[in-house]
Amino acid sequence: LLTVTVFLSTLTPKFYFALTVTSSFISGLIFVFEWWHFRKYGTSFIEQVSVSHLRPLIGGAENSPPPPAAFSAGENDTSRQNMPECKVWRNPLNLFRGAEYSRYMWVTGKEPLTYYDMNLSAQDHQNFFTCDTDALRPSDTVMQKAWRERNPQARIKAAYQALELNNDCATAYVLLAEEEAKTIVDAEKYFKQALKAGEMIYRKSQNCHSQSPQHEAQLRRDTNVLVYVKRRLAMCARKLGRIREAVKMMRDLMKEFPLLSMLNIHENLLEALLELQAYADVQAVLAKYDDISLPKSAAICYTAALLKARAVSERFSPETASKRGLSTAEINAVEAIHRAVEFNPHVPKYLLEMKSLVLPPEHILKRGDSEAVAYAFFHLQHWKRIEGALNLLHCTWEGTFRMIPYPLEKGHLFYPYPSCTETADRELLPTFHEVSVYPQKELPFFIHFTAGLCSFSAMLALLTHQFPELMVIFAKA
Repeated sequence: LLTVTVFLSTLTPKFYFALTVTSSFISGLIFVFEWWHFRKYGTSFIEQVSVSHLRPLIGGAENSPPPPAAFSAGENDTSRQNMPECKVWRNPLNLFRGAEYSRYMWVTGKEPLTYYDMNLSAQDHQNFFTCDTDALRPSDTVMQKAWRERNPQARIKAAYQALELNNDCATAYVLLAEEEAKTIVDAEKYFKQALKAGEMIYRKSQNCHSQSPQHEAQLRRDTNVLVYVKRRLAMCARKLGRIREAVKMMRDLMKEFPLLSMLNIHENLLEALLELQAYADVQAVLAKYDDISLPKSAAICYTAALLKARAVSERFSPETASKRGLSTAEINAVEAIHRAVEFNPHVPKYLLEMKSLVLPPEHILKRGDSEAVAYAFFHLQHWKRIEGALNLLHCTWEGTFRMIPYPLEKGHLFYPYPSCTETADRELLPTFHEVSVYPQKELPFFIHFTAGLCSFSAMLALLTHQFPELMVIFAKA
């Protein structure tokens, strides 16, 4: 102790200044490294090391909390295990390339589709509209090359070449309807020609599909073409105002091909029924598809919330509800909104017009910003039509995040929020759109700690430099 006292009494102000500057510099380096590691990996390096290496050494592994239950509110565990984290889906309501996306580009000069999105569509077209037997028919061989072409004009030229070889080439009419038609009316004409040709080819394939595996593959391809054409014809009817006709076409298609539920034709049907304000029919569709074992979507969750909100929204008042409490119907509506917001937290800002919309992409990521854009683009009008529905959403949607610890990073009603949605959405959405990111990452404790330590030691260095004698007396004391 005497030696330490003598040593401290001989220290000069320069030593204390050098000590605090060095401490400030080292803690600053640690802070910069922690910040860089958090921006790149989303976690604190110090916390990660302590959890991975130090906790097992001190016997903390046994007491570590179990992972959060992904489907704690009744969702099927099998579905959770089979659910890929970031699977990209075909947008059930995707627009027409020529009649809608291209017109937007002509008016604004902005490209509404990303290369990644269009490349996924090209892969879809090759999977849907080609098969191994295409080499036997010259027109199908031409179309097989056409779907691989990157240049739109080259694809359109190839479609016309295929029609010269075979006037009943259904896939050629499909390509022209999607990309050459400048209006929905023109697209519908092409699709009607494609339907006539597709039905004829489909009947032929049905008669000989059992002869060989090649014929079975051809039947699958012809089935895909027929379903695609009928669906797009129904969408044309919906866009041209013939909504009842569109609903009938969709219902007939779902009855004729019940095994093709993965195409999500029911989402087209839900939107058309909402436009008709046939809410009882909407509820009947939801009763079939909003099932535990089936994958969810923003269309299903938010439509269910809209129907429950419709029962109470007209008379709902936050002031009155705070005084008397929520009724049973209001509780059900709020819970439905919380469920929808937990599934996709990006949608409310578009429905409440806190963020501007863009044209929806051809592919969406469920629970991502791309799905939110696609849903709100078509369903905002349905929320506006029901008086008070948006007001109820505005008053209640943020309460979802107070119910879930560390918003959506742990599952409450659904599996935990995927960590890769931001990256995938940036690939799917155009560059001029500000991608919605959620949950916002909270800064780890050690970033706050090192920032405070760096600031404190820098302040001590400054005080030592300005008041050396006083700080020496303070240090010795």
